[in-house]
Amino acid sequence: MERSLVLIKPDVMQRGLSGSIIARLENCGLKIVALKMLHMDKSLAQCHYAIHKEKPFFKSLVDYITSTPIIAIVLEGNKAVEIIRKAMGATDPSKADAGTIRHDFGIDIEHNAVHGSDSTKTAAEEIRLFFTENEIFDYQRIS
Repeated sequence: MERSLVLIKPDVMQRGLSGSIIARLENCGLKIVALKMLHMDKSLAQCHYAIHKEKPFFKSLVDYITSTPIIAIVLEGNKAVEIIRKAMGATDPSKADAGTIRHDFGIDIEHNAVHGSDSTKTAAEEIRLFFTENEIFDYQRIS
């Protein structure tokens, strides 16, 4: 079973759409094994987005993700990373396929509704940034 991290970003929180996105992800057959609302501080944001540190949009990205509380979720399932990436759609909502989360809920490339891990390796690293072992649960999902 794979696990992946999803962050529901400030633009979604500000518009009251988090429940719709969580439902879409669960409807993909994924199981929520951890979930919390938090106000990401600059230190965590800089660590999470360290891959973009030298890019011109880094400061704007950190300012945005720390502007409003977010929801962090760990989802589990077969091919979880792939399923989530497909459900999210392209990073730029204007290029995302109709019916994807970013197409339907994103505003622009920065305010694109959600973040999802891009690989199982990245997912493991990102999950450790946001959750401790005792905050991740194992249970049977009945379908």
